[in-house]
Amino acid sequence: MINSLTNFIIQTISNSGYGGIFLLMVAESALIPIPSEVIMPFSGYLVSAGKLNAVYVVLTGSIGNLVGSLIAFFIGSRLGRNFILRYGKYVLLRKSHLELTENYFRKYGDRATFISRLLPAVRTYISLPAGIANMNLKKFIVYTFAGSLIWNTMLTYVGIKLGEEWTSIRQYSSYIDVVVIVGVIIAIIIFVKRRSSKGTTPE
Repeated sequence: MINSLTNFIIQTISNSGYGGIFLLMVAESALIPIPSEVIMPFSGYLVSAGKLNAVYVVLTGSIGNLVGSLIAFFIGSRLGRNFILRYGKYVLLRKSHLELTENYFRKYGDRATFISRLLPAVRTYISLPAGIANMNLKKFIVYTFAGSLIWNTMLTYVGIKLGEEWTSIRQYSSYIDVVVIVGVIIAIIIFVKRRSSKGTTPE
């Protein structure tokens, strides 16, 4: 099953380029279990081979994530929790998945839509509780796109560096999650400290 899915992803991107990346990433964020850990590193490999442009790859993947996330968001806001629980099984969405993301959203609020883009499992389903809670749409778009941009940049970069060995990324995906999260936390701390220092600077 995994090999068949990987082959499907490779064929789709090889044949359709940026269009394939976009559609696959839309599907990944619209609750279809297609791993970005395969889509973006393979695209990064194609960048290293001179067949694609890194900036276009990252932007295409991130826009695809945003479109797919908006689909899931509106499913949550318009159709509601009961509909999701009833029909989610057809896209391998279990009640435990929804409850996990609901708890995460309750704990971290709107920020969860940003942080979750960097976390395994949660990233695919977080748009549902955001929609159910009727989160501010502008915030949702900004947080989702920003988080997707960071994640996709990291995956594409790793694919570029690994080249033909890009498939080995799946062995280290959990470590990549940790590195990205730590990096984001450090960046936030630096940003907050700089804002604080500017605010206390005497005129």
